Amino acid sequence: MELDSIECVSSSDGIDEEEIHHHQFSSKPLNNIISSAISPATSVHELLECPVCTNSMYPPIHQCHNGHTLCSTCKTRVHNRCPTCRQELGDIRCLALEKVAESLELPCKYCSLGCPEIFPYYSKLKHEAQCNFRPYNCPYAGSECAVVGDIPFLVTHLRDDHKVDMHTGCTFNHRYVKSNPREVENATWMLTVFNCFGQYFCLHFEAFQLGMAPVYMAFLRFMGDETEARNFSYSLEVGANGRKLIWEGTPRSIRDSHRKVRDSHDGLIIQRNMALFFSGGDRKELKLRVTGRIWKEQQNQEAGVCIPNLCS
Repeated sequence: MELDSIECVSSSDGIDEEEIHHHQFSSKPLNNIISSAISPATSVHELLECPVCTNSMYPPIHQCHNGHTLCSTCKTRVHNRCPTCRQELGDIRCLALEKVAESLELPCKYCSLGCPEIFPYYSKLKHEAQCNFRPYNCPYAGSECAVVGDIPFLVTHLRDDHKVDMHTGCTFNHRYVKSNPREVENATWMLTVFNCFGQYFCLHFEAFQLGMAPVYMAFLRFMGDETEARNFSYSLEVGANGRKLIWEGTPRSIRDSHRKVRDSHDGLIIQRNMALFFSGGDRKELKLRVTGRIWKEQQNQEAGVCIPNLCS
């Protein structure tokens, strides 16, 4: 398989287990003789942990005739047999445990990463799915990578493990060369990570089939959440022979996978015929030069409008 050539010139312009506070549940008889704590919240939380997948259980919580519990997902995985005593599970709900769960308030499981929030048990799962402190997936698009972490960790991971080029500055200049432009295979490259305005951005270039038409696509992703990404804009430009294509847009957050961005066509798309025209010559070799810049939109407090803040 022939190798494609990428050249880069960068213009330097510049808990997994939830830690729970100890709340005590007390039982006070009518004769007021005994007042004792039954169980700290940590013990109750252990009861709410599925013995099969070890995740927290949410309704419906199932139990066998001997009182052993497990979550509804694992009930089908164990073929309706209790994993503890091997008795048939049936369709018994553990309503008491579901009721106890309603009384719990627990910290977000990303509290060790900075999230200060505490939620009722049944609201916690929904929050964690959208928590701004949850770790990011590795944004490298050249292969499936299961690494997760915060942004500084992922930047180091991209540099050391994926050998991605690192550049400081807000303008870029890339050239994509392919010896046989008639072959367009599904392929993607993370060309560069840019450090700009104290943030990190990933530049991607991809070749794929859009329907029956072979195309090339370039786009930028922001290493942070979507709300932060909206503070920035970028442009991409490709051209030759007195013609050019220009794309301007907002970088997508790496919360969105590279495939999701590609399939939404949110970037500079170049048809193969146009790419060959830009390459010039006898069209036997594809040579695309993609240039671009990143800027930050700043609010002009006097005029009340956004003005571009170009990297100096």
